[in-house]
Amino acid sequence: MSARDRILAKLKATAPATAGDLPDVAGWYATHRGEESTADKARRFRHFIELAHAEVYAVSRGGWLQKLYEVLSAKQIDKLLVAPGTPHGARAQGELPALGIACPSYDKPIESWKAAMFNETPASFTAARGAIAETGTLILWPTPDEPRLMSLVPPVHIVLLDAASIHNTFYEAMQAEGWKDGLPTNSLLISGPSKTADIQQTLAYGAHGPKELIVLMIGDEQ
Repeated sequence: MSARDRILAKLKATAPATAGDLPDVAGWYATHRGEESTADKARRFRHFIELAHAEVYAVSRGGWLQKLYEVLSAKQIDKLLVAPGTPHGARAQGELPALGIACPSYDKPIESWKAAMFNETPASFTAARGAIAETGTLILWPTPDEPRLMSLVPPVHIVLLDAASIHNTFYEAMQAEGWKDGLPTNSLLISGPSKTADIQQTLAYGAHGPKELIVLMIGDEQ
């Protein structure tokens, strides 16, 4: 037997289980995570993302813009980057300027206004596709209308989340939304403001992304 044959024989002998022997992931979750109401998932999501230093505000479907304005005013932010190609971005751009909040659009290639994005954009406003209650994680699905830089660059990131789109677990989110059938170039899982730690284990926020994460969570109220 040649050296090549001996190596291949060893690899075959230690090969992982066949596909038919893989763990039953769906079965495990079926017995380890029961069904929860929308309210229960919202409470669990809020608990965990607030532990990670995010701010969460309960809002109504019709009244979230008022809370958005109140948050911006409290933080003395007078400019908000929005995506007017989305319903929430269009509403913000249509109503906030009259209240003293400028709403520039992300409507051209970043190369033409990179300096303004990095130096003159204090906050951005996007929507979440969904969230994960188990870890307090937002799911963002960047699109041409709402590119991922909106959630990665401005110091303050404000996210609109419908509580009805919160899943129990990461596995449930992938299955319920059919992620295997198509993913964007980048999907984002966000569990709090940007943070990092040096070799002395000193935690710092905003070192390489938003230093503040604010969630406006739409409940059942009208």
